Amino acid sequence: MTDTQEQVDLLVIGGGINGAGIAADAAGRGLNVMLVEKGDLASGTSSWSTKLIHGGLRYLEFYEFGLVRKALLERDVLTKAAPHLIKPIAFNIPQLPTSRPAIMLRAGLFLYDFLAKSSIFKRSRAISFASPNSPLRKGISKGFEYWDAQVDDSRLVILNAQQAARNGAAIAPYTECVGLEQSGEGWRVKLRSTAANSATPSERTIEARAVVNAAGPWVARLLAKLFGKKPPLDTRLVKGSHIIVPKLHEGAQAFMLQHTDGRVIFVIPYLDHYSLIGTTEAEYDGALEKVEISDEETDYLIAVSNAYFAKQLERSDVVSTYSGVRPLIDEEGKDATKVSRDYHIERHAAHSSLLSIYGGKVTTYRTLAEDVMGTLAAVFPQMGGSWTKAVALPGGDFESTQGLLSQIKSAAPWADPDSINRWLQTYGSDTLAMLSGVDSRAGLGEEFGAGLCAREVDYLIDVEWARCAEDILWRRTKLGYEFEKLEPSAVERLDHYIHQRLADLVPA
Repeated sequence: MTDTQEQVDLLVIGGGINGAGIAADAAGRGLNVMLVEKGDLASGTSSWSTKLIHGGLRYLEFYEFGLVRKALLERDVLTKAAPHLIKPIAFNIPQLPTSRPAIMLRAGLFLYDFLAKSSIFKRSRAISFASPNSPLRKGISKGFEYWDAQVDDSRLVILNAQQAARNGAAIAPYTECVGLEQSGEGWRVKLRSTAANSATPSERTIEARAVVNAAGPWVARLLAKLFGKKPPLDTRLVKGSHIIVPKLHEGAQAFMLQHTDGRVIFVIPYLDHYSLIGTTEAEYDGALEKVEISDEETDYLIAVSNAYFAKQLERSDVVSTYSGVRPLIDEEGKDATKVSRDYHIERHAAHSSLLSIYGGKVTTYRTLAEDVMGTLAAVFPQMGGSWTKAVALPGGDFESTQGLLSQIKSAAPWADPDSINRWLQTYGSDTLAMLSGVDSRAGLGEEFGAGLCAREVDYLIDVEWARCAEDILWRRTKLGYEFEKLEPSAVERLDHYIHQRLADLVPA
């Protein structure tokens, strides 16, 4: 079946962090916005990052002072906007004889502290690892400490999509852009449903005054597909891989490890029971639909960890892995580790109302969105001004974590502490909306495992666009690690429930 001629001001293609951020910014300026994503929101690179909001200490080596300052300023803005999701975390830098000289690190950390002074993050300092409780190998006694923040990257995408929707945007996951042609001063766009559980797969055509291609690693390939020719600007695809292992050390701090090849590897506490180790950086030209870590990358990450930590790892210790592809600007002649992580907004020469986004990082998505809207000012002269800098993201509008915790406990005195803490860290103040009207544990409905109940699943379907078990377990709750310990029937039962509820929501 084919529907035609819905009209929007702005169509955003790509449901990663940049696309969701652009949609949120544009909707808040009064534009009629639609965001489309051929899979689930955050199902690409935006759920496979190192899960940091950071200035990028190592970028100082490449004289990227402007990018580092911009990212450091955003680190504070985003931490204030989503305090339930973005948490300051200390990074320890152990020194080996092969590490960068201490004076060089001290100078870099001094710059990091003062490029953008923070009211939230502590300043760097020299530290000792001489304690008998140190998780590091004997002989590693000195180093430094600095501060950045940890984030649930895929949930940050969801929050921006919610912010866009609350300002009137249409969010359409599992919807692919399959046709794009000029129509007067705007664009005629053909969209196709890609949902596996869609009862009636359909195509529809919409009219858009402007289009932003924020397809991440697919940005250049999408243009080539839609226009039938190679775009003037190509991407440099770099694969970053991570491994997840049982917790390597006690304590809330992360570690930044310097390898002999000049790269740095992070070891970060993850989901209470694990350590996240990454990332690698390797040129990539393969299929983007399924990117996987190589044996060489796994061995590399294990070897770097074993050079520092007393607890030695083997391949059998790896609980899980993931890989993502970063779409960097193609800077010919530069090694992948040295290519800029800054973004570039490409205005297509013949079409001022068509933009493509190259590069970028999670930390600077909000400023990218502001710059995109500035670039489109001639197309939308009546739109509102910048607004996102001082506004909380959904769930982030609370004064203190302790105060919100007390509110949730009061609203749900029957809930166990583990569930309350997980809800708070996942939904923030929106936990109260999710639990509205529930007066007992039984009121949460069917339990699927790991504390996930029907009430939460319904919320994720209704408010966060979840369409299958994978969407919920890996991108909205991170309960996938716990479900892997259960019988396969647990996931099947969850998928069946979701499919049935979606069917019930379809009008007769």
